[in-house]
Amino acid sequence: MKYSETHLKKDILNAIKKVGYEEMTPIQERAIPAVLEGRDMIACAQTGTGKTAAFALPILHMLSDEHRKVPRALVVTPTRELAQQIFDNFKKYGRYLKLRCACIYGGASQNVQIEKLKQGYDILIATPGRLLDFESRGIVSLDKIEILVLDEADCMMDMGFIPDIRKIEKLIPEEHQTLLFSATMPKEIEALARDFLTDPEDIRVAATSSPADTVDQKICFVDRADKKHVLKSFLDRKEVKKSIVFTRTKHGADRLVRDLGKEGIRSMAIHGDKTQGQRKNALERFRSGNVKVLVATDVASRGIDIPKISHVFNYDLPDEAESYIHRIGRAGRAGHTGEAITMCTQDDVSLLRDIERLVKKEIPEELTQWTVSVDKNKKVLHPRKRSHAGRPPQKNDQKNHGHKKPSSNTQKERKTIATGKKPVAKKEQKKEKKEQRESKPTVHRGGKNALRATQQNAKKSPAERQRKFIKKPGIDRMNRPVKKNTTKRS
Repeated sequence: MKYSETHLKKDILNAIKKVGYEEMTPIQERAIPAVLEGRDMIACAQTGTGKTAAFALPILHMLSDEHRKVPRALVVTPTRELAQQIFDNFKKYGRYLKLRCACIYGGASQNVQIEKLKQGYDILIATPGRLLDFESRGIVSLDKIEILVLDEADCMMDMGFIPDIRKIEKLIPEEHQTLLFSATMPKEIEALARDFLTDPEDIRVAATSSPADTVDQKICFVDRADKKHVLKSFLDRKEVKKSIVFTRTKHGADRLVRDLGKEGIRSMAIHGDKTQGQRKNALERFRSGNVKVLVATDVASRGIDIPKISHVFNYDLPDEAESYIHRIGRAGRAGHTGEAITMCTQDDVSLLRDIERLVKKEIPEELTQWTVSVDKNKKVLHPRKRSHAGRPPQKNDQKNHGHKKPSSNTQKERKTIATGKKPVAKKEQKKEKKEQRESKPTVHRGGKNALRATQQNAKKSPAERQRKFIKKPGIDRMNRPVKKNTTKRS
């Protein structure tokens, strides 16, 4: 179906034509009419299928009749990059309209955002934290909101934003239209939809567990120590023009960028510890082609919408199988084809089984000179503990790293053999040390004379001890006569 066949206004259709879009995607064909009818909606579609236009176009159409300079549509999204991406799309689609958009998110200057908000706006795109902060300070008012959009709801759930979303929902008028978009549909999101939506239009254009058909998936079994060599061999191929490499941790992303730099491969990292300026600079250089390799974490990847990404490399397998769908969805967008290559070690086979169970197929293997034999049915008895900071497992994280600790009797026997003495219980040791301390004489700084004086003084009564130090005229505290100063002042 073409955009020209819809009831969207001519200014919007002209903007779409200038962007270069003609045919609507399946999610847009079903979502746009439902939104124009004013119905609540829950939409589930895989990443890269045009979800943003599915709600942006009808919102622009409904608000274009009147320009009030007060926020009437609110779009809540989990990350800074995604907020900026949605903001840019609204500007492109509404370039011929008088409507104004504003975008607020954490990690950027508050003063700059506040100055832009003072100019007035009809549509607000925000991340939950900055939105609640501005609302509590009276900078943003939500009492005129007519349309609420919750984008990437599953990602907001993973990041712990659901309590904030519930607070935001209570701040807007009761009568409003709610649109919930999610790449996956776990039970928690369905429960959230039941709380927020009234008789919603349920749109699911594809199976939530199926990646885009334009992405060719492959698996490469390697040893952990050979991962860098395998990745470099892939990046050196001519067909790899623009690629994203996913790591599990932020520190792992920075470390990989340094390692690639030593091999002569220019790359940049994007993750939550980077400032907004650093993340924006990395995306701009990656988009322009100045940097052809972008190393990213799962959270940061949600805001990446860059066309013509040829390859996605899973340097580390994600902990959640659903994240695999989001990762490889960065390639093969807007009708282009892409390739996703995942590096898997023997320790990661359980994660691979979860992914193949989710996508409902066995991922074909890519052979390299570093390929090793992996038993996919083998159970990992002692998986390494993954820390949130990206550091290796520490002593207090998991005692003995899953190995059984020797019994106390065995330890005592070893100590007896080494020292030739029988071990003594801790309580008995403490008791002996206490008795030794009490039996030792008190050491005084004055030596033996001071000790003798102290012992003699202890034999006296309190009155006698006090009488000794009574100050008398002409006598000091040591019972010595005080010489009077007879020198006259001149």
